[in-house]
Amino acid sequence: MLGEYTIAGRGAADIAASVERAVAQGALPPGAALPPLRDLAGELGVNPNTVAAAYRLLRDRGVIETAGRRGSRVLARPATSARDEIRIEVPPGVRNLATGNPDLALLPPLGEALAAAAARHAERPMLYGGGAVDEELGRLAREAFDADGVPDGPIGVTSGSLDAIERALTAHLRPGDAVAVEDPGWGSVFDIVPALGLRPVPFGVDDEGPLPGEVERALRQGARALVVTDRGQNPTGAVISAARAAELRAVLAAHPGVLVIDDDHVHGLVELPLHPLAGSTRHWMLVRSTAKAYGPDLRLSVLTGDPVTVDRVRGRHRLGPGWVSHLLQQAVVHLWRTGAVDTGAVAAAYAARRDGLVRALAQRGVPAHGRSGMNVWIPVPDETGVVARLLQSGWAVAPGARFRMNSSPGVRLTVSPLDVGEVPALADAVADAVRPYRDGAGAGAGRFG
Repeated sequence: MLGEYTIAGRGAADIAASVERAVAQGALPPGAALPPLRDLAGELGVNPNTVAAAYRLLRDRGVIETAGRRGSRVLARPATSARDEIRIEVPPGVRNLATGNPDLALLPPLGEALAAAAARHAERPMLYGGGAVDEELGRLAREAFDADGVPDGPIGVTSGSLDAIERALTAHLRPGDAVAVEDPGWGSVFDIVPALGLRPVPFGVDDEGPLPGEVERALRQGARALVVTDRGQNPTGAVISAARAAELRAVLAAHPGVLVIDDDHVHGLVELPLHPLAGSTRHWMLVRSTAKAYGPDLRLSVLTGDPVTVDRVRGRHRLGPGWVSHLLQQAVVHLWRTGAVDTGAVAAAYAARRDGLVRALAQRGVPAHGRSGMNVWIPVPDETGVVARLLQSGWAVAPGARFRMNSSPGVRLTVSPLDVGEVPALADAVADAVRPYRDGAGAGAGRFG
């Protein structure tokens, strides 16, 4: 017991997540002392080694500092270590469904696109003083935004979605400001918000996206920015529906000063329609990454937004990297112009594995979620136990602690490495892994957690 806050959990990941939630909520302020290992182990009824592992995890993530006999304390500055350090060692022969990578077989070859970019560079090389956004890339990006009903706005280019999100947040917010974030949600957003000196305020989601009541609560608590995923939400696969978008726009209408950031990172590999929140407030940005559809190493995202936000993002980018390589920009132009990715076929390939797994799990009494994208989210009562049992069965999955703050435990499975024929065996393994906890699993419908 620490003041009014009780640390909870049975496994190291859950104990660490409990402490991190308290730090994020302010229940454990900077400098607060944590209980001695043996004392906390006694309170939780676990082995002291489990608490030691949780404290090591928190230390490695930059949440706490340990000083031997002087004990462990919450650091004075926010955590900056990435959540993807919450991982498991994958032994040889185990199928790794934990990485979040796309299927290499569905990515287009880049040789022709890079050669075309090199030929263009030979004719018109990009030099200091040139424009940051390739004209053709900007035109094609704007056409795609228009086709999806994204409000008009200038175009910017950054090195990935998180780069754009970070720059937009720093363009409008100051240390100490609050940011409303999805829970469960993308662990990198959970990392970058406190690393910028900002305070995350989690809100719940369900299969149709952010829950309006919880977004309203976060905004009333003073959140000055809202980060949402429009499609293929990581880790749950949620998609903002037309009806949910209308509800959220009504909520945002009462908070016109909030910065709204739409993340459409799965553009190019989903066919479900886009229902963005862009334009609901004075300041907004929508960003699209090439990573999932064309390859993670093609570090490029296009964005649009209100003129003030885009101008600030581009200005900060100009003061640092300067611009995203025009060789990469021209390669993306070539990929877009030649239709290198058949969105329908790619979407169908991921859907066959994802939907097949969700159906197979349902047939075995295991609720799961995954409306779009590459991931399936399975609520479980005990992440550590389920992850361990699946590892013994030959499957590595991502512990939900990477992706949640206040929401209930779960595990994320990335379907990219799967063949459709493997789905029944994987579903059997998952059902066996959760069977010891089946009585306490609860229903999988409604909000996640």
